[in-house]
Amino acid sequence: MSNWQIAANPANIVTPPQVEKKEPRVLTKEEYERLLAGVQRPRDRAIIQLLLQTGIRLSEIQRLIISDLNPPSRVTKDSLGTRRILGKGRKTRTVLLNSKACEAMASWLHVRPQAQGDALFISSRHRPLSLRQFQYLVGKYLVQAGIRGGSVHTLRHTFATHHIEMGTDLVTVQEFLGHRSFDTTKLYIGLAKKRQAQHIQDHAL
Repeated sequence: MSNWQIAANPANIVTPPQVEKKEPRVLTKEEYERLLAGVQRPRDRAIIQLLLQTGIRLSEIQRLIISDLNPPSRVTKDSLGTRRILGKGRKTRTVLLNSKACEAMASWLHVRPQAQGDALFISSRHRPLSLRQFQYLVGKYLVQAGIRGGSVHTLRHTFATHHIEMGTDLVTVQEFLGHRSFDTTKLYIGLAKKRQAQHIQDHAL
């Protein structure tokens, strides 16, 4: 060992600072209603509604093809459709589409131009939207609605938190989100309880 070397690394005894985990951004009811009010273009509204009503991941919505959808023959306030998703680990799951998602999807499919391939969401050049284009689109509407700190994943957090807050069972939420571990889904229980506590504070009699 030379005179310029030491036997142990002194940095090993230093405790690194804890990295504070940022709490997921969840839109309030007023925020997501304001967001939807500003989205009139059929394709863009279908994207926002699908993200918000199902909690689908960015990578999952980007991979959707027309044949993944099984819409109702007629859209009413009680309509339910289904959607097949290729999720993490190449695992496929099928989840329900509520009437709001069905209505938005029907409006988009009615005007969707013919294009090579069957990507569900395409650009004005008839090409499948990229991940970056989905991110830009959602971000643009969030900014227009005056919503800060939001992203595509914010709509996933919003879906899960509001459904748990309104009483949707955890197993259903887990299936929609495609979580392998139940512990991942339980994160949203804490977020829902925190929101409920805030409601009690804000709506004090």
